[in-house]
Amino acid sequence: MKKKSKKKLFDEWHAKYDRWFTTPIGLLVKKYEAELILDLLKPSHGETILDAGCGTGVFTVDLISLGSRVVGLDLSLPMLTRAREKSRGYLFQAVSGDMLNLPLPDNSFDKVVSVTALEFIEDGKRAVGELFRVTRSGGCVVAATLNNLSPWASRRKAETKKGHALFSRAIFRSPDELLSLAPSEGFMRTAIHFEADDDPEREVQIESKGRRKGPDTGAFAAVRWKKR
Repeated sequence: MKKKSKKKLFDEWHAKYDRWFTTPIGLLVKKYEAELILDLLKPSHGETILDAGCGTGVFTVDLISLGSRVVGLDLSLPMLTRAREKSRGYLFQAVSGDMLNLPLPDNSFDKVVSVTALEFIEDGKRAVGELFRVTRSGGCVVAATLNNLSPWASRRKAETKKGHALFSRAIFRSPDELLSLAPSEGFMRTAIHFEADDDPEREVQIESKGRRKGPDTGAFAAVRWKKR
């Protein structure tokens, strides 16, 4: 996918992306995804963190509210504008750039996180390599994507066949495929074990059961790597 067409795609989706997270199912998904990201990343006061592919700042706000200094990077200026608005008053810097060629110096961040951005990058190894490059020794990289083994991915693939503008550009990876994007060993967990059409009263129960059993089929796959 050419950079220009990808940028245009996300420019057109920023409002819809934000609106989805205000729906009942979107709010619940955000809750569980954010809990998993924060548990793996463990951001703390005074740390400098890169949020690569930050989008509209849906997860960025969780990081800066804990006292971390965050640089949010994205291709889309409309998305960055929304992220900047949400982060007003916090230690946040917006940077326009491509994850395949980060406009940032080596070893400049304590931790790096990327949430649901790798789906739109074919050369995942190069992108993850860039995330490692800008991370300091002893720091960690956390990346999360939609899990190819989940029922949610099956739904997205069905929408792709109907010509869905966003998901027709997505690359769905399994947990093992996500882990293989870095040369070092990583730690994997998944979340969102319920389906979009499950009984809302049972979704919390289903998620709790999924957390206890730890299957690799949760819709949200997140991996944590440590940089030596």
